[in-house]
Amino acid sequence: MSLLQIVKYPNEILEVECETVTTFDRKLAKLLNDMYDTMLEEDGVGLAAPQVGIAKQVAIVDIGDDTGLIELVNPIILEQRGEQIGPEGCLSFPGLFGEVIRYDYIKVRAQNRKGKTYIIEARGFLARAIQHEIDHLHGVLFTSKVNRYYEEGEIEG
Repeated sequence: MSLLQIVKYPNEILEVECETVTTFDRKLAKLLNDMYDTMLEEDGVGLAAPQVGIAKQVAIVDIGDDTGLIELVNPIILEQRGEQIGPEGCLSFPGLFGEVIRYDYIKVRAQNRKGKTYIIEARGFLARAIQHEIDHLHGVLFTSKVNRYYEEGEIEG
């Protein structure tokens, strides 16, 4: 297990378009494993490669439900509908939380660590977390989508 350093805003890597992953090897598997360990250690529900200083289209999500760990390599949102409004935070913005509008339902095509393509559908909080991480892969930060910021103590965190 290796813990990675979380990149904090305003590091410029957080706002770049990430490169498509073309090599599915041990190095990618190690990155995914290390990202998972880091996310758990930081008490997050998702983590994208640029948040650990790597500009590749790699992200993970695990909201602690029966779905378990979702590895998203080169993810693309195919369908989206509905609307939800809720709180979001980000490991790259410690202590900052804001209210963000997201799609309530998404259908995503991605690859796993071995390069196999799969489709996942998500609703609610899982859909929110996946959208947040996919945004990171395109240099989009949740702060650009915040309706309002929460005051300290306003939400449980």
